[in-house]
Amino acid sequence: MAKPSAPVQKNQTVSLAFEDLTHEGNGVGKIDGYPLFVPYALPGEEGDVKVVKVKKNFGFGKLLNRRQTSPERVEPPCDVYYKCGGCQLQHMGYDTQLTMKQNQVKNAMKKMAHLDHVPVHPTIGMKDPWRYRNKVQMPVGAKADGELITGFYQKRSHRIIEGMETCMIQDEENDRMVEAVRRIADRLNMTAYHEENDRGVLRHIMVRTGEETNDAMIVLVTRTQTLPHQDELIKELTETFPHVKSIVHNVNDRQTNVIFGKKTEIIWGDGYIYDKIGDITFAISPHSFYQVNPKQTKVLYEKAMEYARIKSTDTVVDAYCGIGTISLFLAQQAKQVYGVEVVSEAVHDAKENAKLNGITNAAFYVGEAEKIMPWWTAQGMRPDVIVVDPPRKGCDEQLLTAMAGMKPDRIVYVSCNPSTLARDLRILEDSGYDVQDVQPVDMFPQTMHVECVSHLTLKDKDV
Repeated sequence: MAKPSAPVQKNQTVSLAFEDLTHEGNGVGKIDGYPLFVPYALPGEEGDVKVVKVKKNFGFGKLLNRRQTSPERVEPPCDVYYKCGGCQLQHMGYDTQLTMKQNQVKNAMKKMAHLDHVPVHPTIGMKDPWRYRNKVQMPVGAKADGELITGFYQKRSHRIIEGMETCMIQDEENDRMVEAVRRIADRLNMTAYHEENDRGVLRHIMVRTGEETNDAMIVLVTRTQTLPHQDELIKELTETFPHVKSIVHNVNDRQTNVIFGKKTEIIWGDGYIYDKIGDITFAISPHSFYQVNPKQTKVLYEKAMEYARIKSTDTVVDAYCGIGTISLFLAQQAKQVYGVEVVSEAVHDAKENAKLNGITNAAFYVGEAEKIMPWWTAQGMRPDVIVVDPPRKGCDEQLLTAMAGMKPDRIVYVSCNPSTLARDLRILEDSGYDVQDVQPVDMFPQTMHVECVSHLTLKDKDV
């Protein structure tokens, strides 16, 4: 029996009314019940759409014009918004962005986890949803005449957008430092790295800034083992930007999309910069994972603390502890915190951060949480609270089994991916826990990404 064909064909132009948004922020319109996903379209709008891809159950289109415009549409302040792949939602009013993200989480809970009963609260947004990123990583390229350029890649490509003077979600001072490195390196005739033939020198420029301290770190990534004109670069950068505390040279001599190579050398200043979230000071190295939006990180952690309801007698386990950001917050109230992390450098930094803050009731261990936690259980440890903040892929099922096996009274799950969060919450529900609620937090305004913190309690226990 022949499969039913889609009611549209590739390259066909159709008239479409938009009624919804996908989790990526694309407008959704339907032709005879067949959905077309169209970037930059908003619910309530109508226009002509060119069909660019057709699949069995859905297709993709390109918005050619609008005959009706949503009152939620705004003019993007970024000159390269429609070229750049970094932001997806600048054409959308901020309140609409927050509602979209709440709905994204609700849909994941309902469709993937069948947790319809779980409250998903309104997304906590920012007063000023611009210029929030404390870290920028810019690729370096060259014009036909060899002049260096920096900028983000165009969508679905490795072509750098020329003429990109600033980024509306990056710290303005970071923008200026990237531009200064590019200008100085260009004047010193440093060449840009070329992926096609694996030639050239300068690959990436990374700048990190402490929100509270204003400390800055500049990292120069080269293909070559040495950094040409190193002394001149250092002199000009430190004279121009007195708040720079660290200049780092990283060598990446592999043909890869990965930004950093294995060799890192501090060529000027300190190995760390410092920043504060709440009352906790963190030392941040070139490779440290540290949240890029400190203001919203404080909001997120305060919500995690509220959900954890830590008492002075509580023992807490922090899986995926990283450099100790959440662990040290928890240690302010708990009797003892145990952090576990697979990256040894992060555990070293976590221990140093504990010393830096005079915190003696937090211990950090290198290893896979799904293996260490069952061993702790066998030794008789029963934590009152487990906090987990995994990468986008979510938790390994072994880890979820290990968490449930420790029978903590409360679990706090921090997630940057609603889909894997929903999947893992379903498993924990089936393992003896009740999901109480989910709180989305807008850590990444103007983009489709959303962070969540959720709260689970052990069934049949008054906690």
